[in-house]
Amino acid sequence: MPREKVKFAMRIRPETQELVRQWYRQDNCRSQNEFIEKAVHFYAEHLAAQSSTRFMPSALVDALSAAVQCSENRIARLLFKLTVEISMMMHVLAAGLEIDTSQLDDLRWRCVQEVKKTNGSVTFKDTLTKNQGEE
Repeated sequence: MPREKVKFAMRIRPETQELVRQWYRQDNCRSQNEFIEKAVHFYAEHLAAQSSTRFMPSALVDALSAAVQCSENRIARLLFKLTVEISMMMHVLAAGLEIDTSQLDDLRWRCVQEVKKTNGSVTFKDTLTKNQGEE
């Protein structure tokens, strides 16, 4: 059983009325009135969502900020440690291999292309298989 509706007068600009005429069928509304009613509900929900974030308890905001900061610090420390390990590995390799700068530049270009193509998903096994295929 449909709820009773209240009739009231409303004044809108002609361009607003044109928007209603243009869009109500595309929104699968049976009437312009239904479209306007849906629009009012949507906007009211939007306002309610905005106001709820303004009144979020400061303790919750502080807790979330602290968790994000802790996570950022941990990731930064781990990236630093990883970079140190990679630097050590490069020094060991550089000391044991005789590679000129042009070969190094070619290798860098190939690696950049490979990382772009695989979105950073490069595995040692795939690289080993690819290099064995080139021999």
